[in-house]
Amino acid sequence: MPDAPVRIRRVLATEGDRLRALRLESLQDPAAGIAFLDTYESAAARPGSFWDERAVGASLTSSTAQFIAELGHAWVGTVTILVPEPALPDYFGRVREAGTALLVAVYVAPDHRGRGILDRLIDAGAEWARAQGCGILSLDVHEDNARARAAYSRLGFVVTGGTIVGQNGRELEMSRGLGDA
Repeated sequence: MPDAPVRIRRVLATEGDRLRALRLESLQDPAAGIAFLDTYESAAARPGSFWDERAVGASLTSSTAQFIAELGHAWVGTVTILVPEPALPDYFGRVREAGTALLVAVYVAPDHRGRGILDRLIDAGAEWARAQGCGILSLDVHEDNARARAAYSRLGFVVTGGTIVGQNGRELEMSRGLGDA
C-alpha cells in the first residue's frame, strides 16, 4: 500500500490544543535547546487560552501564518511566518525593513525528515509571505545547528553576514528572495 500523501495547510483557528501538542513535541527534539527560543517547561505551563489565541492569530491575520504538515490525522511538521511591523523590533530587538518576512518555529518530526516536507512547508510559507507583499524571507539559525543550516542552504537561503547573540548563543541570519511580491 503506498504512503498516504502529506497535506500542507494553514492552521485553523480552532486548533489551539493541537498547536500545543506539536509545540511540546518539537521542544523535546534533541536540537530544541539551540533551535527554539522556548523551553518545554514554559510551553507546557501556558494555559489553553494562550494556544487558542495563537491558533486564531496564526490562522486569520495578515501578520502571522502557521502552516502544518498533516499525514492522515497526524501533524508531522510546522513552520510559522511572521510579517513584522517595519518600525517595531522583532524577537531579537532588530527593526526589519518593510517587505521582509521571518521564518520561525520550524519543525519536522524525526521520522518524517528527508521526505521533502520541509521544502513544502517553506514553499507554502513563502507563497503566503509573497501574497502579503514581502520580497524577502529571513530566518535565524544557531551557528551550531549544522543540520538546519544545511537544509536552509539547500532551500536557497544564504548567510547574510548578520549575526546576533540570543538566549541560546550566536545566531546567523539567512535569507532568500521571494521573487515578485
